Amino acid sequence: MLLALDVGNTNTVLGLYDLAPGRTASGKAPALVAHWRLSTHRTQTADEYGVFFVNLFNLHGLATTQVKHIIISSVVPPVESTLLQVCESYFNIKPLFVEPGIKTGMPVLVDNPSELGADRLVNAIAAYEKYGGPAIVVDFGTATTFDVVSARGEYLGGVISPGLGISADALFSRAARLGRVDIKRPPKVIGTTTVTHIQSGLYYGYIGLVDGILERMIAEMGEAASQTPPKVIATGGLAGLIAEDSRYIATIDDMLTLDGLHIVFERNLPLHNQPVRPRRK
Repeated sequence: MLLALDVGNTNTVLGLYDLAPGRTASGKAPALVAHWRLSTHRTQTADEYGVFFVNLFNLHGLATTQVKHIIISSVVPPVESTLLQVCESYFNIKPLFVEPGIKTGMPVLVDNPSELGADRLVNAIAAYEKYGGPAIVVDFGTATTFDVVSARGEYLGGVISPGLGISADALFSRAARLGRVDIKRPPKVIGTTTVTHIQSGLYYGYIGLVDGILERMIAEMGEAASQTPPKVIATGGLAGLIAEDSRYIATIDDMLTLDGLHIVFERNLPLHNQPVRPRRK
């Protein structure tokens, strides 16, 4: 099996893929056996992560020995060395990181490709592979990112904006008399209580941000985009909430990043993951 890990600033998502014969060929639908979402802790030790991973496997009737390969995308450098230790100590595997030099199959047409977050590149690869191009991926994470893929499968660039959670935290921390509220779709735009006032501002204000950026992106993509409108795919924790009232988001794909990692793994065959010696007790 293949263990795919997407390490974000807020959450780490794990996906376990079946690599049975016939499933690893390109174009085959990957078999996602299990997936989990947990908080990213920069100060957590390798043993703390390891015990947590082992317990997750045990709860689902799985064993860490079933994992033969691991691929990781990370935007949190302090956690990467910790996860490397986890992979080597608890899975006896040296993981493959999505980093400069890895085979992706996607030209990156930006000024400095090394600056592009691994998760954003993986999302773009998965979107093009699964839905074709042109495409725009909106990932609702700690930050909300917009990534554009051409009809030829080239990464063209994107946008980074503060995430909805960050926006809400800034409001609550700077306004002494405004208490925290649940971020959700209010019954109507014009609120009648302080809570619905805040919810309306956060929810509809953020939809305005998302649709405003998408509208300008689509226009900037030019005549080709007007003839073949880009597919707009949303992923991330708040994708379902925001997509409900967006004028442009057509598809929600919660597994987009994990599927992208599976695709990148296939494109790097023969495998670079190598067994390592178990650590000494």
